Amino acid sequence: MAHTRGRTTSLLALSAALALVTGCENGSSSAGGGGDKREHDGKPVVVVTTTWEGALAKAAGAENVQVIVPQSVQHAPDYDPKPSDLAAVAGADFVLYAPFEPYAGKIKEAAGSEAELVEVNLDNDADKVDAEVAELGKLFGTEDAAAKWTAAFAGEYAKLSKDLKAQWPGGKSPVVVSQVFTTWAAKLAGANLVGTYGPEAVTPAQLAKLGKEKPALVLDNAHMSTGTVLPGSGAQQVEIVNYPGDDLDLLPVYRNAATALKEAMPAS
Repeated sequence: MAHTRGRTTSLLALSAALALVTGCENGSSSAGGGGDKREHDGKPVVVVTTTWEGALAKAAGAENVQVIVPQSVQHAPDYDPKPSDLAAVAGADFVLYAPFEPYAGKIKEAAGSEAELVEVNLDNDADKVDAEVAELGKLFGTEDAAAKWTAAFAGEYAKLSKDLKAQWPGGKSPVVVSQVFTTWAAKLAGANLVGTYGPEAVTPAQLAKLGKEKPALVLDNAHMSTGTVLPGSGAQQVEIVNYPGDDLDLLPVYRNAATALKEAMPAS
């Protein structure tokens, strides 16, 4: 567990750095304190660990959203927080994180923040997204904005799903194998999901079992790829991206997945 110990030491150092930063601010002006920031425009200040949580917060109606982990980081749990991250947390009303991001609670503790720590279910399954956005809307007091986004999302999702189903080879739902965190894309396409793999390394026994299903498509998680899953099987492997971009817009995630699936299906 040497890696965990290193992170704890890093967070303690960051906490000390934050104390120096906030000490200077308090000595020069009270206007820069977390209290005033939390009152900004009467809207909640939300700090999120990644763009995925950020997109959900934005969809729920949050406007003051700050992301800790850069979008360029492929695997969020590997990120090491900086002093500026702690400063952001210190002025937040809410800190959103996922349970597989072990540093979120430590960030809040090290920063001494009074923010509410909110665990978010990161799953792009449409029903789960709707539930998460509604829940965050209630938490933020932005239910109307959340409901408006959900309605727009439902329309976009239905259109993408319809277009994908029209692309089915021979009018038949394609047989699909998916990484456990990209099954939402199979659902979007109306595909026949016959098996999953990951997040652990795929064993020879699993490969044999999945291969027997003769899938036309393998949906791979771009953020946790293990390379070609079923080499020599003839299955087309499709890379699915879960995380939104820096604009914190969740809809392009679905559009991009639909485009990738469309391009793969004619050859399937």
